[in-house]
Amino acid sequence: MKGALCSLALLSAAATAATDINSYGNTDQVKITHLGLDLTVDFDKKQLAGSATLDFKRIEPSASTLVLDTRALDVSDVQQHVDGQWTAAKWAWGEKSEALGTAMKVQLAPHADQVRVNYHTTDGATGLQWLTPAQTAGKKHPFLFTQAEAIQARSFIPLQDSPSVRVTYDATIHVPKGLMAVMSAENSQKVSPDGVYHFHMPQAVPTYLIALGVGDLKFKAMGKRTGVYAEPSVVDAAAKEFEDTESMIQTVEKMFGPYAWGRYDLLILPPSFPFGGMENPRLSFITPTVIAGDKSLVSLIAHELAHSWSGNLVTNASWQDLWLNEGFTTYLTYRITEAVYGKDRERMEAVLGYKDLQEDLAAIAPADTRLVPDLTGRDPDDAFSDIPYEKGSLMLTEIEHKLGRKKMDAFLKGYFNKFRFQSVSTSDFLGYAKDQGLDIDRLKEWIYQPGLPKGAPKPESDAFDKVLAEQKQWLSGKEAASDVPFKDWTAQQQIYFVSELPDSLTQAQMSELDKAFALTGTRNTEVAHVWYRQAIKHDYQPAFAAMSDYLRHIGRRKLIVPLYQMLMEKPQYQQMARKVYAEARPGYHPLAQNTLDEILK
Repeated sequence: MKGALCSLALLSAAATAATDINSYGNTDQVKITHLGLDLTVDFDKKQLAGSATLDFKRIEPSASTLVLDTRALDVSDVQQHVDGQWTAAKWAWGEKSEALGTAMKVQLAPHADQVRVNYHTTDGATGLQWLTPAQTAGKKHPFLFTQAEAIQARSFIPLQDSPSVRVTYDATIHVPKGLMAVMSAENSQKVSPDGVYHFHMPQAVPTYLIALGVGDLKFKAMGKRTGVYAEPSVVDAAAKEFEDTESMIQTVEKMFGPYAWGRYDLLILPPSFPFGGMENPRLSFITPTVIAGDKSLVSLIAHELAHSWSGNLVTNASWQDLWLNEGFTTYLTYRITEAVYGKDRERMEAVLGYKDLQEDLAAIAPADTRLVPDLTGRDPDDAFSDIPYEKGSLMLTEIEHKLGRKKMDAFLKGYFNKFRFQSVSTSDFLGYAKDQGLDIDRLKEWIYQPGLPKGAPKPESDAFDKVLAEQKQWLSGKEAASDVPFKDWTAQQQIYFVSELPDSLTQAQMSELDKAFALTGTRNTEVAHVWYRQAIKHDYQPAFAAMSDYLRHIGRRKLIVPLYQMLMEKPQYQQMARKVYAEARPGYHPLAQNTLDEILK
């Protein structure tokens, strides 16, 4: 970072405490309203360089300082727009922490209405991942994608990086000729001949939903307002896998009101993407690990689509309120799955989600099993577990049981309409729920107490009873593994069968299952995940080579972190885990690297 133009002492009196504990931004005094970006993508330097122009409004008329969030940005100069002219602005670096990055304080003239920051990113940009051609599907061109949630937007744009801040934005992005740039905005469907792309996002979005992808991309339409951007070798398979997206949109619209974002397209990223998906408006970022060839994992698309209502349209005001995004979205995901794929599929998904929730409830500190955890001084990524997702969804399921489906839909539709394009807190939700006549004491028990309250709903599925019955027959020796109708089951049933295997299997039994069901090297990444966990648990060596390859080529944290954890818990596998990680780490996203560095240190 280059030196500032004035001392901190000059500005310290003007700054006040941030209103979001995970942001330095003085949003109670000055709030950004629009962002203008002009950035060049340099793959050789692994750098974004250019400017960010910030329109703002003064909440406090006498405010004389704009405080921004940054992380590892190199700032060359800052200007402010005053009475039609651009002039130099005084600025300084402020508070700094590992969790939140560094505050940037800009002194404002009385009539200033814009600030422009000229800067470039550095190697510390945790929101960027630069991939070499070898790390892509096509192997010919590099790839860049951003991941701003929760507070990584500040590592590639200086801004007030809080979900309470909603901005419209325009961007001009310069990329190498032949590559395509896409953003969470209005997108072109063709490659620009000069490598220059212009974007416009007319709806105000929280800063974590600003997203950019650059690579050798091709577009293929799926419906009148849906399509897929992907590398050429992937695009056809992706379009086929996700062809039900339009019907999903229509399903949610019937229940909860019109889709508010124009188009809904998908960007299929290289496999190093650390999450299943990211709900960037107009363009969800999706992991290729859900392209199973049989639509068995497309509930992830339903989840990211549901965020168009819960999360993007109505947003959590802080990361302590994450359940407002993820609990609502998980509930909506189950509803979409039921409507599009049937009740049996939805029940199986819900049981698997409940199983994941139980694992997290047992592993996480009790205070963090509340729906509103304390994130003071912490990285908000600490809030991400199955607690806000599945516990939040169960709370809404309980409300549905009490109200009935018809009244529940009216309750949610009213919530989305009331808080449309706003960022809200848990208190806002409770106020709305009280107005709707709900039992606030019961809701507070769900929200503020650890664990699950007494009498919480528990999903069940008859489909899994059949699975366990078949498993019992095989374990008792009454039938061979080849007689189990594993290949006729849904992926959810297969996952349940494998995950529920006992801890006492012999090598012969593991080998019999592997031979009968072709588990080692299976294309379904979720089935592979639970099988490799069993392989580690049972020291089943024939699966280790394929598991190592799986770890080298997949960066989704949900799928790889538990495997590394299990390997490191067994001394005989620690050396192997470190060797695989050393080879795989350059291809992992910084967020995955940070998690795994702690596990393998």
